[in-house]
Amino acid sequence: MPELPEVEAARRAIAENCIGKKIKRSVVADDSKVIDGVSRAEFEASLTGKTIVAANRKGKNMWIQLDSPPYPSFQFGMAGAIYIKGVAVTKYKRSAVSDTDEWPSKYSKVFIELDDGLELSFTDKRRFAKVRLLKNPAIVAPISELGPDALLEPMTEDELFKALSKKKITIKALLLDQSFISGVGNWIADEVLYQAKIHPLQSAANIPKEGCAALHKSLKEVIEHSVEVDADSSRFPADWLFHSRWGKKPGKINGKAIDFINAGGRTTAYVPELQKLSGDQAVKAVAKLQKKSSNKKNNDEGGSEDEVAKPKGGKKTTQSKAKKPPAKRKTDTSDEDNDDADDEEKPATKKKSKGGMGNKKSTARKKSKESESDDGDEDEYEVVEVTVAKKAQTGRPTRKRAK
Repeated sequence: MPELPEVEAARRAIAENCIGKKIKRSVVADDSKVIDGVSRAEFEASLTGKTIVAANRKGKNMWIQLDSPPYPSFQFGMAGAIYIKGVAVTKYKRSAVSDTDEWPSKYSKVFIELDDGLELSFTDKRRFAKVRLLKNPAIVAPISELGPDALLEPMTEDELFKALSKKKITIKALLLDQSFISGVGNWIADEVLYQAKIHPLQSAANIPKEGCAALHKSLKEVIEHSVEVDADSSRFPADWLFHSRWGKKPGKINGKAIDFINAGGRTTAYVPELQKLSGDQAVKAVAKLQKKSSNKKNNDEGGSEDEVAKPKGGKKTTQSKAKKPPAKRKTDTSDEDNDDADDEEKPATKKKSKGGMGNKKSTARKKSKESESDDGDEDEYEVVEVTVAKKAQTGRPTRKRAK
């Protein structure tokens, strides 16, 4: 999602191109999921004729200050972005609308035309953003609930160390908490932890002073540099984790393997060789790894296969303990497949016939269901199916013994 650098790039673009200009026309989308707590007509009436006097930001939130309240406020969500026609504005890499799309985009939620002909639009492809109309955005939620801005109100090294020492949650989860530091999102958190060589699951309270100093330094450098280049990732240093974290499969950075884990409820990229757990967490991690290795060794020594009687050829054969899925069953791959499967099962649920075939079919159905929950009944499941099929053809029961 757009993080502090991307939202700051949008704020700067508005500040540099729109201040002092009057809103000639506005079009607000009829989308109550994004346009929060105000009607389309009221929103448009509150913008039209007003002059833009400032663009403000805190964390990942931005608002446009007009010559009189209320003001439009933008919480960018997963894919919010500001577009100004004819002006290059950096967007989060997964927010961008194609340049070949219609203007304004079909994803536009707020469109503004200024008195000099300049046009701007706030778009949201995924509809997780929130656009509000507020008298004073800074003193009401969600902005009033944010912690210090990572760029404008950075903690000192001592302040950060004291704050971390009180937090027993993992450091990745803490960095994502906007009430702790506002503006840090998933990619920035991964980047600063990589550069500080801190494991994402390390308890914040257990980070030593030197680790805190490294974290403070990397947080400052990553934020300041990404803002300085207007969040243009092509201008990020080549040795940043950012360039290697987007793949679906683990890659490498500077010759070291990247791995992915869940930390803070988000997919997290880190480099195990550099980012190691410390203190009690390291001891527990080693013990857990040893236990896992021991269990694997015991399983290997016990064997996963049992010898069975030799056939006439003299060679031993083995029979795997792994249970096989019923051969007749088919894996569902789509909603259409599920519908087809339901249609195929319907004949087995018909009413019983006077000749007793209904009882036999019910038995077949019952055994079929048993085999779904008990993988060991594969042969029995197949025999019953064959028996029912023959009965349907001949009209009389056919018995077949399972081998």
